[in-house]
Amino acid sequence: MRPVPLDHAVDAFLDHLAVERGLRPNTLSAYARDLRAYLETVTGRGARRTTDLTDADLEVHLVRLSRRGLRATSRARAMSTLRGFHRFIAREGWGVAGVGRDVPAPKAPRRIPTTLTVREIEALVEAPDPTTPAGLRDRAMLELGYASGLRVSELCGLDVEAVDLAERIVRVRGKGGRERIVPFGRPAARAVARYLDAGRPRLLRGRPGAALFVGRGGRAISRVSFYRALRRYAANAGIVRRVHPHVLRHTFATHLLEGGADLRLVQELLGHADISTTQIYTHVDTRHLVEAYRAFHPRARRASS
Repeated sequence: MRPVPLDHAVDAFLDHLAVERGLRPNTLSAYARDLRAYLETVTGRGARRTTDLTDADLEVHLVRLSRRGLRATSRARAMSTLRGFHRFIAREGWGVAGVGRDVPAPKAPRRIPTTLTVREIEALVEAPDPTTPAGLRDRAMLELGYASGLRVSELCGLDVEAVDLAERIVRVRGKGGRERIVPFGRPAARAVARYLDAGRPRLLRGRPGAALFVGRGGRAISRVSFYRALRRYAANAGIVRRVHPHVLRHTFATHLLEGGADLRLVQELLGHADISTTQIYTHVDTRHLVEAYRAFHPRARRASS
């Protein structure tokens, strides 16, 4: 093991991230800020070289970040950066392997996702203009997004051959290259069929293309374009809350659970590798049960004496 000055190790790690992992400048700047703050802590404790670093340095640094008022999410991100840094210097033979492995990362409170009501969904999917190619496309995207719970990247990245209108299923390649099959209902099938018949050919204008949802240039519609259209439709539908593409996915999962679907089924449909990711929707479902109880139970409505 060869001790290396800490500044040299940090610069080498940032070069590694830029060259070998291709991180963007803004991301690299965030890594650099986390690492400089860490160096400030450890040099204050007497560390000068990579072999001086221990779990105790990480623990003290996390306490320091907490006292500065950093949120748990920011501290968890910093911890991820520092673990990567320690893995890198261990790989290079500059530091002790395993530093930070057993230091628990701060856990951020999980936010309950925003969802729409059935009435809001109905108003949203009816907002696009059915007389225009873009309106037919957007109606199909809204219907399919809500009906299948796809991530926005999955929805925008679909090819025509991925959708089977006869069987009403869509084949999706999600995170980590995992493929899953998700069913959808008749309203989504009708909307996609109308778009394929009267919308997509007019958007393509004779150009070839495999993408299902295309823009005027004939290329797959971007996530940014869909997000902008979604915000406009939400405003037209009278939805005052902030609506983003993931809201369709949140609403899909929540409505399934409210209808009595098993959590494991929802996990499979969403393509979550870990069921703990899906469990956030049980909090939404609990909120729904509490609201229903308060609305319908006679003793819940009675004023206290």
